[in-house]
Amino acid sequence: MTHRTLLKHALILGAALTVLAACGTENNDRPAEASPTKAAVPVPAKKRTVLGLPGMPPVLDPEDVYAADRPNRLSPVVRDFPSRVYVPNTESDTVSVIDPKTYEVVETIRVGRQPQHVVPSWDLKTLWVNNNRGHTLTPIDPKTGKAGKEVEVHDPYNLYFTPNGRYAVVMASLDRELVFRDPHTMKRIKTVPVSCYGVNHADFSLDGRYFIVSCEFSGELLKVDTERMKVVGKLKLPFEGAMPQDVKISPDGKRFYIADMMADGMWVLDGDTFTQPALLPTGKGTHGLYVSRDSREMYVSNRGEGTVSVFDFTQNKLTRKWRLPDGGSPDMGGVSADGKVLWLSGRYNSEVYAIDTRTGIQLARIKVGNGPHGLAVYPQPGRYSLGHTGIFR
Repeated sequence: MTHRTLLKHALILGAALTVLAACGTENNDRPAEASPTKAAVPVPAKKRTVLGLPGMPPVLDPEDVYAADRPNRLSPVVRDFPSRVYVPNTESDTVSVIDPKTYEVVETIRVGRQPQHVVPSWDLKTLWVNNNRGHTLTPIDPKTGKAGKEVEVHDPYNLYFTPNGRYAVVMASLDRELVFRDPHTMKRIKTVPVSCYGVNHADFSLDGRYFIVSCEFSGELLKVDTERMKVVGKLKLPFEGAMPQDVKISPDGKRFYIADMMADGMWVLDGDTFTQPALLPTGKGTHGLYVSRDSREMYVSNRGEGTVSVFDFTQNKLTRKWRLPDGGSPDMGGVSADGKVLWLSGRYNSEVYAIDTRTGIQLARIKVGNGPHGLAVYPQPGRYSLGHTGIFR
C-alpha cells in the first residue's frame, strides 16, 4: 500500500469519527429541535352568489333574504315616522290608526269602498290603502298620518312591488288579472290575464326573478317571470276545495310556504322546480304568515280556531301553538319594529290582537271597525318593500 493510499484512508476514518462524535454530542447535550411548520390556512367557505333581477338592490346575505329586517334597523327614510298600526276595516270603509304604545285608536280615516290591505310602497314613503270595491287606492303619508287624493285603480284586492322598484303589481282578483303599473302614478303599463280565479297573495324569489301567486277560488298557484311580466307556470294544489292565502319564502330562499284556509295548513313548495308541494297541518283556517326578526321562526295565524302556530325554519317543524283567550279570528298583520309584538286583525270580531312573540301571551285586544283585514305595522326595518302588509328586504 502506498503512502498516498494510507493518507487517504486516514482522512476518511477521521471524518467519520468526527461525524459520530458530533451526533453523540447533539443527542446528549440537548434535544433536537423540530423544524418550524406554517399553520394551515383555512379555506374560506364560498358564499352563494346571487345574480339578482336587474336594478334590484344587492342581496345582503344569500342565506337569509330577511337580513335587512333585524330589530329596529330602520331605513333613514322612515326613521322619524311615528310608530302606528293601520287597520283597514272592509265593512266600515275606514282605516283605524292605533298607537302601539297605548293600544288605543288615535284616529279613524275615511277611505273608499271595501279597503282590503294597507300596503307600504317600494320606496317606503307611502302607505297605499287598497279600496277593492271602490276601485281606488288611497295614499296615506306615514309621516303625518294624513290621507291624500284617491287614485283610480280597478279591482285592487292586493298590491305588490317588483324588487327593483320598477313596477307596482295589482292583484285584480275579480278581473282575473295581474296588472303591472307605475309604482308612483299607478298608470297601467301591462295587463297579464290569468286563467285561475282569485289572485290574491304573492312573494318573490331570493333573486327577485320570479314570484309565486296564490289563486284563492280555484286552489291554484302561479309562477310569474318578473322581468318578462309573464306567467310561466301553473299548479293545481292536491287538495279538494283548497283555498290558498298568504305566501312567504324561507330565509334561505329554497322554499315557499302557502297558507291554505281549507286544507288547514301550509303548503311547502320548491319554487325553482315548481313541482307538487307537501302539506304541513297547522290549524283550522290557516291564513297569514309572518317571519320573526331573527329569521328563525314564522308565525302562522289560524283564523278558524283563534290560534297562532309557531314554525321553526331550522327544525322544519311546528314548535308551539298560542291560543287567544276568549277566542277570535286572527287574520293578517305584521311584526313590530323591535320584533316583540305580533299584530293581527280579528276579521270577524271587529278587533285587533297584540301578541307577545316571546310568550304568546295576548297583550291587548282593541276594538276597531267592521271586517278588519290586512293591517300594516309601520314603520318596519328593511331597505325596500315588496308590498302586501309589509314584506321587507
